[in-house]
Amino acid sequence: MKIAVLKEQAAGERRVAATPETVRKFTALGAEMAIEAGAGDSASYADADYAAAGASVGTRAATLNGAEIVLGVQGPDPATLAGIAPGAWLAASLNPFGERARVDAYAAAGIEALAMEFMPRITRAQSMDILSSQSNLAGYKAVLDAAAEYDRAFPMMMTAAGTVSAARVFVMGVGVAGLQAIATARRLGAQVSATDVRSATKEQIQSLGAKPIFVENVAGIEGEGSGGYAGEMSPEYQAAQAELVSGHIAKQDIVITTALIPGRPAPRLISAAQVASMKPGSVIVDLAVEQGGNVEGAVAGEVVTVSGVKIVGHRNVPSRLATDSSALFSRNLFNFLSAFWDKEAGRPVLDEEIGDAIRLTKDGKIVNARLLA
Repeated sequence: MKIAVLKEQAAGERRVAATPETVRKFTALGAEMAIEAGAGDSASYADADYAAAGASVGTRAATLNGAEIVLGVQGPDPATLAGIAPGAWLAASLNPFGERARVDAYAAAGIEALAMEFMPRITRAQSMDILSSQSNLAGYKAVLDAAAEYDRAFPMMMTAAGTVSAARVFVMGVGVAGLQAIATARRLGAQVSATDVRSATKEQIQSLGAKPIFVENVAGIEGEGSGGYAGEMSPEYQAAQAELVSGHIAKQDIVITTALIPGRPAPRLISAAQVASMKPGSVIVDLAVEQGGNVEGAVAGEVVTVSGVKIVGHRNVPSRLATDSSALFSRNLFNFLSAFWDKEAGRPVLDEEIGDAIRLTKDGKIVNARLLA
C-alpha cells in the first residue's frame, strides 16, 4: 500500500498533509510512504526529516506512481494526479459545494474522493475531525491578529502614569473557533463577552469566564442545528438578535465573528451601520470571510478600514500557523486511516457510517447523498 503526499498547490497554502511523525506511524502499519520534494518546507518540515522517518522523497511523478492513497490538505487539480493506481483514494479537504466541477473531474478520473470536512461529528470520529482541529487554531490566531491590529493593550494595567483599561472583546459564534477565541482573549486579559444562536453554549461561555449575550423569550428559534452545527435562525430571532447586538457591539473594542453554516454562505452578523457605531480604532476579525463573510465590508485576503474600524479578512487562517496546523491535520488523517486499517488486506477498509458520509465519488460516479440532493 503506497501512500503519497503532495506539495500543496493552492495559493497561500503552507500546510502539509503528513509530518515525519505520521510518516513513522504509517510506516509502522506497513504502508510505503512517498513525499513530494519540498512538500513540508512551508510548514518547517524538511525533506531530510521525512527521509529519516522512512519515506521516499522525490518528484511529483515518482511520488504518485502507483500510489493507492493520496493525502492532501486541499484538493489537488485532477489533471496533476496522473500515475496513481486505478480507483485510488484521495483524502483531503475537498470543498465539495464550492468546487463541484473539480469533484466531477475526480469522478471522471476514477478517483475515490474522500472529503474530510464531511466527517460526521460523532464520538468515535472526534480524533479524525479536521474542522475542529483547524478551527481551534483559527480561533486562537484570530485573537492574535486582532491584537496586532489594535492600537492599545489587552489587559488592564495600573501604572504610575495612570490606569489602562482592559480591552472589550465580543465573540460571535461559539463553536470550536469561538471557544478558543474566548479562552485566548481571556488569557490576554481582555473583558470578554460572547453570543451564539445555540442556547447550550451559554454554560460553555460562562465556564471560560466570559459574559453570555443572548436573546431571551423569543419564539421560533431554530439555532440548534444537526451534528453540533448552528442552523438557520427564525426571522423573529434574527430581529431580536440584531437589536441586542447593535447595542452591545457599539461598546466593544474588538469583535471576532466565526459563524458558518455548512453548504451555505456565511450568515451576515454585522451590518455597515453596526460597524459605523463602533469607536474609531476598533477591530473586527471575520473568520468566515472566505464563505461570504459575517461582516458587511469585509474583503477576503485584506485588512480594510471602514468608518475608522479595521476589518481583518485573512484567508486560510489555519495556514498562518502552518507547523502546528499541519501536525494536527496530519494526525486527523492518520487517526482516520489507521482506525480502519485491515492488517490482512494491508489497507484501510471503511465502514458504512463514516465511509458513506465522506465518500464523494466511486466507480466514476458521484455517490454522496449531500451532493445528489
